[in-house]
Order: sequence, then C-alpha cells, then structure tokens
Amino acid sequence: MSVFTRSRKTTVLGGLALVGASALVLAGCAGGGTGGTEEPTENAGPTEELSLTLGTALPQTGNLAFLGPPEEAGVAYAMAQINEVTADTGLDVDVVFGDSGDTDNKAYEAEIPRLLGEGVSAIIGAASSGVSLQFIDQVTGAGVIQFSPANTSDAFTTYDDNGLYFRTAPSDVLQGEVLGNLIAEDGHQTLGMIVLNDSYGTGLAKYVTEAFEAAGGEVVAQPTYNTGDTSFDAQISEVLAADPDAIALITFEEVKTILPSLFGQYPAENLYFVDGNLANFGEEFPAGSLTGAKGTFPGLSLDAITDFTDALDEFVEAEGMDPLTEYTYAAESYDATILLALAALAAGSTDSAAMAEKLIEVSGGSGDGEKCESYADCAAIIVGGGTADYDGVSGPITFDEVGDPTEASIGIYQFGEDNTYGPYEG
Repeated sequence: MSVFTRSRKTTVLGGLALVGASALVLAGCAGGGTGGTEEPTENAGPTEELSLTLGTALPQTGNLAFLGPPEEAGVAYAMAQINEVTADTGLDVDVVFGDSGDTDNKAYEAEIPRLLGEGVSAIIGAASSGVSLQFIDQVTGAGVIQFSPANTSDAFTTYDDNGLYFRTAPSDVLQGEVLGNLIAEDGHQTLGMIVLNDSYGTGLAKYVTEAFEAAGGEVVAQPTYNTGDTSFDAQISEVLAADPDAIALITFEEVKTILPSLFGQYPAENLYFVDGNLANFGEEFPAGSLTGAKGTFPGLSLDAITDFTDALDEFVEAEGMDPLTEYTYAAESYDATILLALAALAAGSTDSAAMAEKLIEVSGGSGDGEKCESYADCAAIIVGGGTADYDGVSGPITFDEVGDPTEASIGIYQFGEDNTYGPYEG
C-alpha cells in the first residue's frame, strides 16, 4: 500500500490518502450545557471525583446497522480503559447505550429523550448524517454535546449547534475528492451514480462529481432513492442505459439489494463503494462477484491500526460480545469516548459546556499541548497540571473552531475473490 500527503490536490496515488481539512466558517465552540454541576477549573486535575455519563445513539437497527457493532465496541473498549485508571485520575465513565435507527424506523424519536433523561453529558452518534440532523437541535438545544464518530455531511460545518457538536470523521468534501479522482485516474471518462437522497448521499455525490469533472470526466446519470425504498429497478435501469465507464454506489445497506441486479450486467471492477456501504460481504454473494471493485472510507488503513483491532477483538471476546466482522468507525468511536473523558478531566467538570470548551484543547487544536497517544498518558499530563494533545487511533484529529477534524485520512480498498476488501495496492 502506498501513502501520500496532500493538501487539496487532485491526485490519488492509491492505498491511503492523507488530507488536510480547512474550516469553511469559524465559530466558537463554547456551549451552555447541563450535563453536570461542577465548576470548571484550570488543568490541574479534578478537585473531587468525577462521574461522567455518556450516551450512544448508534445504529443497532436500520440501514446502517452493520456499523453498530464496531462503533459500540469502540465506545465500550474506551470506557474500560478509562475506568482502569480511575484511581489515578479521579474520573470514571458510564455509558448508556441506545439505538439511533434510521429515518425510516425513527428509533431515535424514543431513544434521544431516554438518553437525555439519564443526565448524559454527551451523546455519541449518530452514524448517519441524515439521522443526526433529525435530533441535533434536540440534543444541543438541551445543552448537551453531540459527538459523532461517522457523520461526514458538510452541513455540520456551518450548523448552528451552540458550539456543542463535534465529530472525528472528516467532511465528505475530502472523501468525495479522493473518490472522484480515483475513478478518473483509473481511466474512466463517464460515471453513473446511484445516490441515497439525504444529506450524506447527495452531499458526497456533489463532491465526487466536482472532482471527477475537474479531472475531465462527465457524470452521465445520477438517480436517487429514499430511505425505506425496497425496489431500485428504475435507478439501475437509468444508470445502465447511460452506459457509463464506472458506477459509484453512494448508498447504505440498500447496496445488498442493488448489487444482484448489476451482477452479470456490469463488470465488478468498474464499481465503486463508499463508507456507507463498504462491507465484507463474503458468502452473501457468489464467489468472485465483486473482484476488483474499489471503495473508500475515512480513517487510517486497517493495516495501520492492526494493534488496535487485535486488542479490540480480545476485548470483545473477553466481554462475551459477538465477534466483529467489520471495523469501520470503531477507531473513531473509541477516540470520541477518550476525547470526551479527557475534556471532562481538563475542565474538572462533567458540565457539557465546560467539556466543550476543552475538547479543542485536548485534541491539539490550541496548539500548545504535549503529545500523547493513550488515555492514561494524556490523563497523567492533565492531572499533573499540563495540557494534553491526544493523537488518536483514527489519526491526529485536531479540532478546528467548529468541531471538525483538521487532519484526516481516506482509505482506499479493493475487493478480492472472497468478496471481502483489503487495502488497494495501486
């Protein structure tokens, strides 16, 4: 796998794209949260024991349910590591797990009030940008932090969130640029897309289009569908009729229904996936059905975080949880939990607004912290009166003034004969 560094350029060399993000609008990240009652202090550790309660609104059901297990495992693993050193830090964390569902089953309508009723300082979720937009006003309006490990819609960069929204996943401006350029550099001149009609799907399609057209290509078909749709014959027919060189599937789990209609009619090596549907399909499809297809998702390559995924597997087994088959956004969920705990520790408070004021600092956004790569090491710096700069499993993170990560990696993957994906070697 090759790796390259880039700064808003239009070249993809394969394997892993390292990108630098710039904020479009700058705003303060302080908020008026009600997650706790302690008064914030300078970075000298807590003056008394802190009990931090977090909630999760991650997809246990719905069209992103395959992302739920790795995300929840990442949160649980982080919680365990935080609580291992409570005696040294004075902070313990408890997590109330909840289901975000999707915009069809609307599980969030019952779950968000339940989580807020538990007195959480922050809610981790949702995975879907479209789902997060359904309850962000409810959460941040209550003065509680919303922290997504997977939202990529550019809508959040300028959203009026009272400075209480953060994410460890980068905006789709970046993934769209990488995917559009990858398709062009593979020699394709025309592109068709099947697109989920929500803020994630249409936003990502917009940036793929911009990058592909800037490289000299033409988008010849771009039909959309809605969450809850079960038939995609019209969209498939429209794309195939345009006879594109490549097809990008910007969908969630609906891809499992779409793909069988493409098999035999369209070459797999000209199909492209995104983070919403890049999955290890294995025996769900005949062997070799997806050989050569490529896809992208934000985050470091799985090869680069093997130590983390191995440790996560051990944790999952020890806890008696079902073995993981996917790891997408596990690292981002883990990092979100660690950052929230560090922010509480740095603030000396579990008050949401006080934590929000410290999240930029502990991510390295203030530019004056001491680098550290584990909760225990970062917590020791804070307890000692210093400023921690956490570099996470998912990357450096480093929040800007609107809670977006300023550095990000986009992994590029390719499917093999067994319908599972691995790093694209270029």
